[in-house]
Amino acid sequence: MIYFTADPHFYHGNIIRMCERPFEGLDDMHTALVTNWNAVVGMLDEVYILGDLVYKGKGSQANEILRMLKGKKYLIRGNHEKYLNDKDFDCSAFEWIKDYHVLSYKDSRFVLFHYPILEWEHYHRKSVHLFGHVHSKKYRHPEDRAINIGVDNNCFFPVSAETIYTRAFANL
Repeated sequence: MIYFTADPHFYHGNIIRMCERPFEGLDDMHTALVTNWNAVVGMLDEVYILGDLVYKGKGSQANEILRMLKGKKYLIRGNHEKYLNDKDFDCSAFEWIKDYHVLSYKDSRFVLFHYPILEWEHYHRKSVHLFGHVHSKKYRHPEDRAINIGVDNNCFFPVSAETIYTRAFANL
């Protein structure tokens, strides 16, 4: 299976208050995020992280979190990927690291980018844009085929490619 997620912000204490996350503190948030991830993702599954995995954490802390998370991990850089530059970070935790990626899925394409964009590659064909960055549940992208897969908008779980496909193309 293929999954998508964005913006867990591990090691970001203020995100709990800023986004009204239902956690007592960092340990509680970390436990919930790791537990939720591992409840749906298997060891052979692929997970595309659309940015902001760790905020203000060190490379060694990012390594620790990534070791706890099941699956093959791919990273689309967000605006808080500073741990990537830490000499202690093990880049081999990711299959690859990119700024933008187009993934073929069934008869469609998923355009992966950390930020919401108004039009994307294959926009006029069967494609969907997946993004994070915007934590607010009130934000609604003007295009139905642009889906925020951030944890704050998805009950703190990764979202499956099949769920995305159904949500984006059910009316076609």
